[in-house]
Formats: sequence, C-alpha cells, structure tokens
Amino acid sequence: MAGVKLLGVSLSPFSGRVEWALKTKGVDYEYIEEDLQNKSPLLLESNPIHKKIPVLIHNEKPICESMVIVEYIDETFEGPSILPKDPYDRAIARFWANFLDDKCLQVLAKVLFSKGEEVEKSKEEFGELLKILDNELKDKLFFVGDKFGFADVAANFMAFWLGILEEASGIVLVTSEKFPNFCAWKEEYINCSLVKEYLPARDVLLAHFQSRFQAASIKEN
Repeated sequence: MAGVKLLGVSLSPFSGRVEWALKTKGVDYEYIEEDLQNKSPLLLESNPIHKKIPVLIHNEKPICESMVIVEYIDETFEGPSILPKDPYDRAIARFWANFLDDKCLQVLAKVLFSKGEEVEKSKEEFGELLKILDNELKDKLFFVGDKFGFADVAANFMAFWLGILEEASGIVLVTSEKFPNFCAWKEEYINCSLVKEYLPARDVLLAHFQSRFQAASIKEN
C-alpha cells in the first residue's frame, strides 16, 4: 500500500502493536526507526503534542497513539477484522484496552522506577490489577471470547514484555500460583500463531532492559 510510513522503535511494545496490525492487514509500509534521544524533525512535526512514537503517516497525514492507530488501520484497510463485529464485544474490547493502558501500564511503570516504600505500595497496587485481569480471563482464551483481537493487542506488554522486565529488574510480580488464568492467557498469547512470529527476539529485549536497569543502578550509586 503506497503512502504508508511508520515511525517507531523496534523494541517498543507500542510500535509492536501497530506493526502487528499492519502485517495482519497485509499493508505494505515503510518503517522508520526513531532515536528517542535525538528525535527526528519528521517525528516532532508529525506528533507535536506528545512527541512520541509510534506515528503512522498515511497519505502524508499523521495518526498518533498506538491503539488509535490500530483502530484506524482496522477501519481503513481490507483484511481480517481486529475489533469484533458485535457492538457490545467492540465496547468490551475497547474497555479492556483502556484499562490496560490507563491502569496497568501506569502502575507497572511505578513498580519499576519508584524508590523506597513507593515500590512496595506500587507492587500491591499492581497485584490488585492482576487479580482483576485473572478473574476476567477465567475460562477464556483471550479477552473477548476465544479470538485474539483488539484488547489482546493492547495487552502485548503484559503478555511478553512483563516477564522480560521482571527478569531484567529482579522484581517478581506474577506467579502461576497467584494468577493461574492470567498466566494461561500469557502462554496462549506467546504461542498464538497470529502473533508469535511478530514478537521481538527475547534475548535482544532482555539484554536491552538489563542494560537500562544496570545504568539506572549506577546512577543511583
């Protein structure tokens, strides 16, 4: 498909969401890797408000925010549907996508980057969110029934990146004893044929985050 560009970072779960959607729809696109320490003029011009990746540029018009972009791709291009067809199921998928980004991601960031007593408070808060997800995923393969879709795309950082972040940071947040349904969903996600080939190399991602946490530790000392 002519006129499609993606500004992203290869190891970012947010870029990964958009790339997955483009590949699922069979859209040809130009990928442009961004250096977030030295953001390109194109990125700053395309996303002047947040100055973040990913940005999709379609026919020279920029679209920002990963799940907004995924929904745009779903509505714009032919191919398998990402959002459910049923209006109620679509609403549920959007609800969980918002919950994952607005709640889970924000608290996870506090767990990983807070200090002192705030770390334990954030871990408790994240545990409560995991309980909610574990209950929601009971007797389900994915967030909306048995079909991988929009909410699961939003949950990619919980399915794949979370375990790597735990290993790199040394902070254990998820066990199968505490969250069996969530762990079963993670396993299903990682081995799902629809996403397995699009996930970044685990060893590369682990090395990246180990380096980041080590650098942060050196700064603190």
